[in-house]
Amino acid sequence: MKNKSPAPRSSSRKPTLKTISEVSGMAVPTVSRALADAPDISESTKKKIRQIAKELGYVPNRAGVGLRTGRTNVISLVMSTEREMMNVTARLLSSIGVSLRETPYHLNVIPILPDDDPMESVRYIVENQTADGIIFNQVRIEDPRARYLMDRKFPFATHGRTKWAGQHAYYDFDNFTYARLGVDELVRKGRRNLVLVAPPLDQNYALEMVNGAKVAAEKQGVNLHVAQQVHSDATTFETREWATRKMAADPKIDGFICASTNATMAVVAGMESLDFRVGRDFDIVSKEAIPMLQFVRPEIIVVHENVDTTGAFLAKATIQAIQNPDISPMQCLEVPDRSALHSL
Repeated sequence: MKNKSPAPRSSSRKPTLKTISEVSGMAVPTVSRALADAPDISESTKKKIRQIAKELGYVPNRAGVGLRTGRTNVISLVMSTEREMMNVTARLLSSIGVSLRETPYHLNVIPILPDDDPMESVRYIVENQTADGIIFNQVRIEDPRARYLMDRKFPFATHGRTKWAGQHAYYDFDNFTYARLGVDELVRKGRRNLVLVAPPLDQNYALEMVNGAKVAAEKQGVNLHVAQQVHSDATTFETREWATRKMAADPKIDGFICASTNATMAVVAGMESLDFRVGRDFDIVSKEAIPMLQFVRPEIIVVHENVDTTGAFLAKATIQAIQNPDISPMQCLEVPDRSALHSL
């Protein structure tokens, strides 16, 4: 028996679970559970039901879903923003959104401006039950958001690790190893006086990066200065001006490690304004989410951070925390090795 084709949409009749049931030939409870991504429904059935729902233009009534299940089918991405948009931020947002597309969950993005209290949005979500789970970034070691959510047993995942990382879902890039590899590569290229432009030092991944660079510099017997007047989230203008002042004050500087694409481009621009050339007078190591830097300056040493994988993992980890809170949280640490370095 052939499956029925979806009936043409009518402006006067909104598709319901019953409509999908009639077209698919499956019971209404099966349709409902398939759209809710129930684990006891096969993937082939879920795919079929989702396709029919899409063709019919079915949109679930969130209020009704909430009354039946106690859930919103919303995941909130509470994302800190910088004055200059970073490619990591854009790619992370896109990858989470794509990963949720074939699930019953919708993505709600809440931007946190530099002068906002990051706790305010998290409290609002929990107290008003506007989402089933939360993802957030720019994580501190003793992040109050993580402590608050753990105390209330509210599902969440972090892009980065806290001191309680063993107790919650996270995905992190090993910035200790990144900085160590960066120092080693600069030394291999003959550089001896290095500067690290780290993230803001109140964030855990910044401390990991600083520690990795210091350990490697001490082992290699080279000089390392951690920038104090700028960080990787500063504006390109601020970083460019800092680089020119720093080089004028200490012309022996011959190597940089940067935590962001913006900082790297700004440092290169500042150095080039003084007629220093990357690959000739100095070398620079950077990580990036979207291949860009070597199109502009092939001499830049690049480590690729796979933020597409990050977003997909965080989406799955948050859904698991919502649906199966009693099992071990999903956790991943992406560790780069020397093969991840792309340089001339």
